[in-house]
Amino acid sequence: MQSFPKVKLIAVGKVKKGWLREGVEVYLQRLPELEIVEIKDSTPAKEGDQILSILKGGDRLIGLSEEGQTFSSVGFAHFLAAADSNSLVFVIGSAAGLSPALKQAASQLLSLSPMTFPHEVARLLLVEQLYRAKTILQGSQYHK
Repeated sequence: MQSFPKVKLIAVGKVKKGWLREGVEVYLQRLPELEIVEIKDSTPAKEGDQILSILKGGDRLIGLSEEGQTFSSVGFAHFLAAADSNSLVFVIGSAAGLSPALKQAASQLLSLSPMTFPHEVARLLLVEQLYRAKTILQGSQYHK
């Protein structure tokens, strides 16, 4: 069984749709290693500055972006297991996306799909994939 890193998700805005909020809550209960920090909608530049101010030394920033790398679920699990930091910080921007400065500061850009999703849906997809990765690393049958 491989270890699962401590993960933080910084997300711009709140999840307003109840069904999405409920879905995120289900995976938060299953993933005690995950912390979600919400910041207020603003401009991409101001959001980027606020996100960068939250980071601590040793945090590894991974920005979600349409031009990022895609993984299979198993590949994503192995990416997490091989992470050189025990403090991975994923960032989901607003509808306007991530600022150029934030993208540049990221050690990795990740794409959930070649398709574009609302940021609330992207949050649910990411937390589900984090849980799926954990179960893959633990040898569980959840991901099949």
